[in-house]
Amino acid sequence: RRVFGDDSLIVAPETAAADVDGWDSFSHVTLVLAIEARFGVRFSQKELLSFRNVGDIAACLEKKAAG
Repeated sequence: RRVFGDDSLIVAPETAAADVDGWDSFSHVTLVLAIEARFGVRFSQKELLSFRNVGDIAACLEKKAAG
């Protein structure tokens, strides 16, 4: 919500960039950086290229937290 400046934004695991107004390449980078800062993780290039939706990002975060 902060990255996209939309307090009414509701996301689900299947939410993808095409589903969110303003989710372009710049906001995607901003989102990734915000997630990395918030959770203290770093995504590899391979991980970043594998993300197709919010669920993919969440699954990767869970994997990092468990490992």
